[in-house]
Amino acid sequence: MIVDPYEVILYPYVTEKTMNQMEKNNALEFIVKRNANKRQIKESVEKMFDVKVKKVNTRISKKGKHALVVLMPEFKAEDVGMRIGIF
Repeated sequence: MIVDPYEVILYPYVTEKTMNQMEKNNALEFIVKRNANKRQIKESVEKMFDVKVKKVNTRISKKGKHALVVLMPEFKAEDVGMRIGIF
């Protein structure tokens, strides 16, 4: 099933903790659609930012469903962060 990546990924989630994740683990955090699965999140991030995803972890909080997306080593989370305006 092909899904529009802009429907799956709602917005980046930026806190001091997520900035540390970006530096230490090459990871970005997004708020995603609550019914999105890990495969849809992975494919959406790869399509939207032209990167390869190593791993996706999800958790549900009051703010919605969080997806911690770890990028492959050849891609830098900081570069993606710059492109989407986190800094």
